[in-house]
Amino acid sequence: MPAQEISLDNASKNKLFYFVANVVVYRESDKKCLLLKRSMQEKVHPGKYCVPGGKLEWNDLPLEKPTRKNGDVLDYEDAIEKLLLREVEEEAGLVIYDDLHYINSVAFIRPDGIPVVLAKFAARYKSGDVVLEKGAFTDYTWVDALEVQKLDCIAGIAQEVQETVALFTH
Repeated sequence: MPAQEISLDNASKNKLFYFVANVVVYRESDKKCLLLKRSMQEKVHPGKYCVPGGKLEWNDLPLEKPTRKNGDVLDYEDAIEKLLLREVEEEAGLVIYDDLHYINSVAFIRPDGIPVVLAKFAARYKSGDVVLEKGAFTDYTWVDALEVQKLDCIAGIAQEVQETVALFTH
C-alpha cells in the first residue's frame, strides 16, 4: 500500500539529510552568471555571495499527486527541476529554462549540526528582472569567469561560474 503520510518514524536517524539543489544562472546576452549576496542573518555563509537554490521540502511531495505510481512507491519526477525553477523565482524574481546541466555535488555538515547533500546545476536565464527575496539577500551582481574571483563567495562558487560559462560558450 502506498504511503499515507510523510513521516520520519521508520527512518534510520543516521541516514537523514537535508537535500539542497543550487543553480548557476547563465545569461547568454553578456555571458554572465547571477550571484546573490546572503544576508548577515543567514545561519550558513552569512554575507557571502552564492547562487540561487534551496531545500526540497515535504510539501514538494504531495501524497495525493505523485507524478507516477511505481507499485506501492510514489514517484515525483522532475523534483529538482521544479525546486530550482521555484527557488530562482522566489530568491531572484527570474525565470530559467528547465534544461539543467549537472555541475557537481558536495555533502557537508552545517554549523548547527544538520547534514546536507547539495547537488549543483547550471541553467540558462529565460526572463525577468532581478528582485531579491526580502530578508534573505542584500545584493546581487552578474559576473563573468574573471569577475567572480574578486568577490567573497562561498567556496566553489567561482569554479562553478567558470564551468558554467565554459559549458554555455562552447
